[in-house]
Amino acid sequence: MKGHGIVASMRRFRRGTLGGSRMSRIAVVTGGARGIGREICRVLAEDGLHVVSADVDTQGAAATASALPGGSHFGFHLDVADETSVEQLFSRVEEEIGRVAVLVCNAGRLLLRNGTRPLIHETSLESWQETFAVNTVGPFLCARAFITHRQRNPVEHGRIVTFSSVAAQLGGYNASAAYIAAKAAIIGFTKALGREVAALGATANAIAPGLIDTDMMRLAAGGAGATAANTSNIPLGRIGQPSDVAAAVRFLVSPAASYITGATIDVNGGYRMQ
Repeated sequence: MKGHGIVASMRRFRRGTLGGSRMSRIAVVTGGARGIGREICRVLAEDGLHVVSADVDTQGAAATASALPGGSHFGFHLDVADETSVEQLFSRVEEEIGRVAVLVCNAGRLLLRNGTRPLIHETSLESWQETFAVNTVGPFLCARAFITHRQRNPVEHGRIVTFSSVAAQLGGYNASAAYIAAKAAIIGFTKALGREVAALGATANAIAPGLIDTDMMRLAAGGAGATAANTSNIPLGRIGQPSDVAAAVRFLVSPAASYITGATIDVNGGYRMQ
């Protein structure tokens, strides 16, 4: 039934009966099926954006879209590491919904071995490439598609938000070298992206979360949640919540952030202070 609701919303878009919805801002959020991505979808929907929750987990993406406040949200399948999948998603959204104004590259993957990070000499080339495919190639493919469409049809307040990690800034806690390197690459990529999209009147910024209460963090912590051990080095004394990260995204995609680009915003409770 959730899928039917999404289809119905799509039909209303096509008939143009949403009272000017085509003029509203449209946001594509990758990795929108759960965790931080789901919360980002929620806050952007609260702010009146039409949200496309895109995820390799198609059912999860649809469930997120169906639960969002307001109407006209969508859940689509997307494999960010697959060029064809990315191009098809953007073409579908642009043709059937409208021009994408906001791109949030949240999808990420952390590969561990038996719950612990593999050392470099234990890391296979396949694992290295798979980690980069989701965490670095994915944002590149999505950003390229965004730029291509915006060059043809500009929008006001274009925004791209990428995701790095405090693991990249500190060398990681229980993150693999592949993950650290992939997330470090995002910081440099976002700076280049910020320079290039400026000509479109758009901005690009990265967010570097610290310890955030997600399935990925629990995986990296061997299944543990918030403990005295993993909060002892956080000045604010707590594990972050997806809502803390989503709040930073909410600001960066707003018109109020129009003079911030190429920056990396730390959301880590003071765990790392530059």
